[in-house]
Amino acid sequence: MSVTGVWAVGTVSDRTLDELLRAAVRASPPVPGPSYVHVPEGLAWWRGKGTESLFSASTDSPGAWVAGEDAFRLSAFFDSCYDDSEPVEALGDAVMGAFPPEGDEGLFAAVTRKAGPFSALAYALGPEAAQLLPGWFGDFLLRADEVRARLPEAEEALALTGPRRRDVVERIDQWMTALGDSPDHDAEELLDGPLRVLHHAARTGLGAAGVVRWY
Repeated sequence: MSVTGVWAVGTVSDRTLDELLRAAVRASPPVPGPSYVHVPEGLAWWRGKGTESLFSASTDSPGAWVAGEDAFRLSAFFDSCYDDSEPVEALGDAVMGAFPPEGDEGLFAAVTRKAGPFSALAYALGPEAAQLLPGWFGDFLLRADEVRARLPEAEEALALTGPRRRDVVERIDQWMTALGDSPDHDAEELLDGPLRVLHHAARTGLGAAGVVRWY
């Protein structure tokens, strides 16, 4: 059975964020969440790989890529950091329901069969730059003041030009086509879209949220 990965980033008012969080706590009082004791070890392994490519050019299909063993290991690590508990997914649904409509400047969404868009971006950026992004592996809730505070780090990670941008775009292509089934993906929009939303939030005094989902 095929799966679809989604990463949505959208603006949301502080008031709405507060209301959603209060409702989530009322519906599901805080309980011990999943254990992430494996994360430091996984991050250390990823840092050891740096920005080396985990894919090789296909010898059968020109322009295609083949995922190496380490690519699958990194993908599994990203997936293991995703909290799919019912309360967290319910909150994610509520947050996405508060996002602006499709086509609005305050919304970015990437959808990929068989691969996670945020995972592709994180791999492409490398461990150091990816950790400049807000939140936990693509999931985040930021009030308006937090958006402004975190914007410089997001710009450092995503506002790329020249050879660095070309390298990151190629690495997104590697992930999306070798691990995923998304030949028509827009690699550059995966860089530009989230930053555009954060800029819009900062200009308009809104908060912002990111939601990673699998369907």
